[in-house]
Amino acid sequence: MAIFLTGGSRVMIQGITGSEGRRHGARMLAAGTRVVGGTNPRKAGQTIELAGTEVPVFGTVAEVMAAAGADVSVVFVPASGVKDAVIEAIEARIPLCIVITEGIPVHDTAQFWARATAAGGHTRIIGPNCPGVASPGKSNAGIIPADITTEGRIGLVSKSGTLTYQMMYELRDVGFSTCVGIGGDPIIGTTHIDCLQAFQEDPGTDAIVMIGEIGGDAEERAGEFIAQHVTKPVVGYVAGFTAPEGKTMGHAGAIISGSSGTAQAKKEALEKAGVRVGKTPSETAALVRDVTKR
Repeated sequence: MAIFLTGGSRVMIQGITGSEGRRHGARMLAAGTRVVGGTNPRKAGQTIELAGTEVPVFGTVAEVMAAAGADVSVVFVPASGVKDAVIEAIEARIPLCIVITEGIPVHDTAQFWARATAAGGHTRIIGPNCPGVASPGKSNAGIIPADITTEGRIGLVSKSGTLTYQMMYELRDVGFSTCVGIGGDPIIGTTHIDCLQAFQEDPGTDAIVMIGEIGGDAEERAGEFIAQHVTKPVVGYVAGFTAPEGKTMGHAGAIISGSSGTAQAKKEALEKAGVRVGKTPSETAALVRDVTKR
């Protein structure tokens, strides 16, 4: 089992003919992902070769869904065009839209997130500014390397792309059901809590790793959710213990003010909910090994 992305997922790429769409589309195909098409209105009706496979190019998301049965879109559109691209996906009612692009204006994200909500939440948005979703041995949608881990029964949700990769590699011998990079922008679609709930309900996931970072209160809210709704063991890591107060670090949302949003405050909130929290990624991986042996 897996969450959000399975071996049966039929993936399309918005911006398939651009350099990033081509590069990562080929890598996704090589990983076994069922890439069924992509969009570029100026090149509709053509095909593009990715990893030795001819993939059809369509004019719109709705056309790829109708002709090829796409149910997942991965967005590799430049930041200036992402709002329109995601709204198009929402209006086509595609079930899952993964927004890889970084540097998207926050007001653009707010607008397409509001549009998704107004449309009834039929389209799950992951990102923006995220590495995507990988269900090892099944499918890979985004920019997560496909060869750094194995299939297993650990679920991973992370704000940080780099830490997603490191944790996957650290626990490559244990393996993952699904790894979800949710992105670290101030406004994102799918949250820690959304993933925690999905992993809790997934019979193929036995334990969960949650990676957060300084800024905001997402991890504190996740801790409250875990205490009330999650029975599976959860191990956490919070990046930013050495971040200076009041300084923006890395992701746009990673800013702390006083005690609010600090790594220590998040660690304490998670531990209060019964989450074991590592001080380093390696220590976190060791804690995961410990809880999965029980």
